[in-house]
Amino acid sequence: MTSVLTAAAPLQTFDVERVRGEFPALQQTVHGHPLVYLDNGATTQKPNVVIESLERYYYLDNANVHRGVHELSERATDAYEGARETIRQFLHADTVKEIVYTSGTTEAINLVAYSYASRNIKSGDEILITEMEHHSNIVPWQMLCQQTGAELKVAPMNDNGELILEEYEKLLNPRTKLVGMVYVSNALGTINPVKQMVKMAHKVGAVTVVDGAQAVAHIPIDVKDLDCDFFAMSSHKVYGPTGMGALYGKERILEEMPPFQGGGDMIDYVSFEKTTFNKLPYKFEAGTPHIAGAVGFEAALKYVQNLGLGVISAHERGVLQYATQRILEIPGVRIIGTAGLKCSILSFVLNDVHPSDIGTILNLHGVAVRTGHHCAMPVMQHFDVPGTVRASIGLYNNREDIDIFIEALTRAKQMLT
Repeated sequence: MTSVLTAAAPLQTFDVERVRGEFPALQQTVHGHPLVYLDNGATTQKPNVVIESLERYYYLDNANVHRGVHELSERATDAYEGARETIRQFLHADTVKEIVYTSGTTEAINLVAYSYASRNIKSGDEILITEMEHHSNIVPWQMLCQQTGAELKVAPMNDNGELILEEYEKLLNPRTKLVGMVYVSNALGTINPVKQMVKMAHKVGAVTVVDGAQAVAHIPIDVKDLDCDFFAMSSHKVYGPTGMGALYGKERILEEMPPFQGGGDMIDYVSFEKTTFNKLPYKFEAGTPHIAGAVGFEAALKYVQNLGLGVISAHERGVLQYATQRILEIPGVRIIGTAGLKCSILSFVLNDVHPSDIGTILNLHGVAVRTGHHCAMPVMQHFDVPGTVRASIGLYNNREDIDIFIEALTRAKQMLT
């Protein structure tokens, strides 16, 4: 194990150079160039405290949870449940009963679709989503509509990538039983007025599902203030391990929902005649869980909390503004997503050059970006592009990263046009 797990001391101001030093992956070179990592919308790099938390668990505490009376099992259980409490605090939920571990945002949304919606939505009902949703907040509802005869409605956005709130409101009606909404668009960076959208949905009696995957690393979350019924998040989007996430659900709704999967740990009693199920939140957590993932998830959330999401947001906003100014210096660039309220994401196209060609050349200069449709094909269809180049900013990015990115992009343009 590398060192004793400790949290970084609180920062009075945001010292980005110190922060960068806490992420070992950023210290490498790619194709002979220092790595400039601008693919945070896909997944974030991990700080030392997260990596050390995983090492500590596997070195010292590796055991199954909830089932053993020996010391290692008790330590693992304490760590696993302690992480649940940290997630509760991070989201400002009322109780740990409302925090269900999942493999990530996608599984969390599918859990709601399978366990809640499939039993509460019928033919003639409507599900409303927005035009800027990630596939994980589109496909489960399409599948559900095919199974139940319900109808999927889509609230449009304008050409800035902003939800047209008046059209959203017009689509809400007594037949609307569920509304799925993305907090921050992964393809555009648009920050949606989720609190207002939830309030409007509740007026017609609809249950609300918020995709918070892209929001949790950039915006303080208070699920009670939002008053959403469900909120889905992923660990790896907020500097934690992959394969781990959480679903927040209001306790009264979760109590009424049947289990998502069957197996160990989600049961109370099993016989060949009858099975009774465990209490919340365990009835949704079948089988041996991703224990190390929970431990790393907690370390990541504490790391972010220690830095302060408000300070992080201000820093990232400055970097995004600088990146936006710099990229507009390059003739032929068209930014996709120019909402007045956005964070983290800079998506663009360059003349008639295919995004993947740009991404390939940027990689040769050590710059990591994402290219393609970003699991948001309807967004690309709206803007009539096959895909975009997406530079997504994290807390460790600085203006020097942007300067290197712009220089590499300029060279890519010279080679490709």
